[in-house]
Amino acid sequence: MEFLGYQRPDGTVGVRNYLLVLPTCVCVTHVATQISGNIENSVAIQHQHGCGQFGVDFEQTFRTLVGVGSNPNVAAVLVVGLGCESVSPEKLADKIAKTGKPVETVIVQHEGGTIKSIEKGLRKGKEMALEISRLKTSLFSVGELVVGVECGGSDTTSGLVANPAVGVAADMIIDGGGTVILSETTELIGAEHLLVKRAINNDVADRILKIVHRLEKKIIEMGGDIRGANPSPGNIKAGITTIEEKSLGAIEKAGHASIVGVLEYGERPQSKGLYIMDTPGHDVESITGMIAGGSQLIMFTTGLGTPIGSPITPVVKVTANPKTYENMKDNIDIDVSSVLKGDESIRKAGSRIFRCLLEVASGKKTKSEVLGHKEFAINRIGLTL
Repeated sequence: MEFLGYQRPDGTVGVRNYLLVLPTCVCVTHVATQISGNIENSVAIQHQHGCGQFGVDFEQTFRTLVGVGSNPNVAAVLVVGLGCESVSPEKLADKIAKTGKPVETVIVQHEGGTIKSIEKGLRKGKEMALEISRLKTSLFSVGELVVGVECGGSDTTSGLVANPAVGVAADMIIDGGGTVILSETTELIGAEHLLVKRAINNDVADRILKIVHRLEKKIIEMGGDIRGANPSPGNIKAGITTIEEKSLGAIEKAGHASIVGVLEYGERPQSKGLYIMDTPGHDVESITGMIAGGSQLIMFTTGLGTPIGSPITPVVKVTANPKTYENMKDNIDIDVSSVLKGDESIRKAGSRIFRCLLEVASGKKTKSEVLGHKEFAINRIGLTL
């Protein structure tokens, strides 16, 4: 159970080898994308944040940007700043540089505008790209993997087959010494009592209940109440009647291991095993949080089908709906509808997902990567000033 990866100076292992062009705020995303667009094997993220924020909301955005830059799939980072934003480009670069990877900055107000900044960014970026192109892969055990699990556009086949099959793969990762992150606090509601029973101690159990109750309180304060209901039109259309029903299927993605910890959005695990991260049900925001937490790979189940990917982390799509697979073959990597037909067990389907995951970790492209999907969004928990 090994894969080919890139050893990083901080001891983590990447499954991709990107130069990340990282804008601090929305004002410089154009500069970042222009730089990245002219450098092979580089990627720029686009986000709306980094300014007009304060308190825990600002801290979460900053933590997320640091985490994305520190992700093992990133070999080097070019931070592009404006110069007057809340997220200091110098502080962001310093935090990421603690991983030992090459980090440079370009600050638009210091360079004299867009054109000069793009020129300087291209010079710095190309030098960094040449440097990381010399890095070679080596064999590593499954224990070096951090894998996020996500589901979106669910239907009845998701909870019956796709999620349990991914759960088998999750157990195999953890049995091999690796780490799995279960996300989407929204989809723990109504199933939290089952997760609490799997907590390794009372502190972890209390934290599971805390994030669920915290979310419910926010929803009620906004005039809503989703217990006994379902907030997603797609889920309702696909035959899921309540959030509890959705949650009972969703938690199957985490397999059967004990839960060793609960993470805030974008927080990195400090040990191996199964974690829960407090993320929204919004798929792209949830995936971004897990990437910031160090996930090199994402296992994503879908009953209705979804094309989303990620700028730096491969997203492996799994469905158990044969019609969805036929309709969206361009986007979905694995069809496990054979379980519904009686041709394969959930355990065998899960083993097949696990083998695919190792192939992707070793360099095989996912369909979202081939199609150029690079969706990215940071969860906000506060107002904009």
